[in-house]
Amino acid sequence: MTTEDEMLRANRRNWDARTPVHVASAFYGLDGSRSPEDWFAPFEWEDLGELSGRQVLHLQCHLGTETQAFPGRGADRTVGLDFSGEAVAHARRLAEESGRDVEFVRADVHRAVEALGGRRFDVVYTGKGALCYLPDLAAWAEVVRDLLRPGGVLYVVEFHPLLDSLGPVARPGERELLLAHDYLGGRGPIRNDNPHTYTDGPPLDEATTSFEWRHGIGEVVTALTGVGLTVDLLRETDLLPWQRFPSMVRDECGWWRLPEDQPRIPLMFALRARADARR
Repeated sequence: MTTEDEMLRANRRNWDARTPVHVASAFYGLDGSRSPEDWFAPFEWEDLGELSGRQVLHLQCHLGTETQAFPGRGADRTVGLDFSGEAVAHARRLAEESGRDVEFVRADVHRAVEALGGRRFDVVYTGKGALCYLPDLAAWAEVVRDLLRPGGVLYVVEFHPLLDSLGPVARPGERELLLAHDYLGGRGPIRNDNPHTYTDGPPLDEATTSFEWRHGIGEVVTALTGVGLTVDLLRETDLLPWQRFPSMVRDECGWWRLPEDQPRIPLMFALRARADARR
């Protein structure tokens, strides 16, 4: 039986293997065809508010494509953290080439407090494919709490559990979607053995196995309130940063949504939680 630690190590190897494919992909546009701002929905900056003079930490940052946007928004100090050594190496190179002042730290998110030397931050940002790689949200929430300064803010922008439950119908030419996977967790991790990643590019030669955990929104909220954080915003949106399904159309903001003749359903959610200012 595969242990949880073995699953997490498999995920790290998988992301190390994915990284060169992602770096060369058109999807990430690291040739200059995409900017860091492209990875943010308009509502994110509204929810985050003024960042001038604030210390920002981006957990599970991968290549740091989003992380690099925070200095341009006035952050006094920006740090990205990821468990993939390959990703962190490229993130450091890309930030240096762009001239943006961003620090990148290699560490598992569960070891973030010690890896960052006990530093605390005004804003902790995470999401867009991060929470599914965490087996225990209660443990994660404790880490986040310990990373926040008094009055600090956690902001999560994540794919909606409903999106992860959807799959296309099997009939060619049909555009409808159906429920194909669990929305709620509780059945253990999902093992994926797939040489292809979510970007364009060649298949992986090795480390093709990864594990994901399902987490409903209720589980996320309960984990954060359970460690004393106060959730003051929870929004759902029908936007996605890329064309997940062939029938999706581009919105005026540049992101993607299902066509007008399809039901409006949440594809992403955003959550903001605050630490007690008195602690």
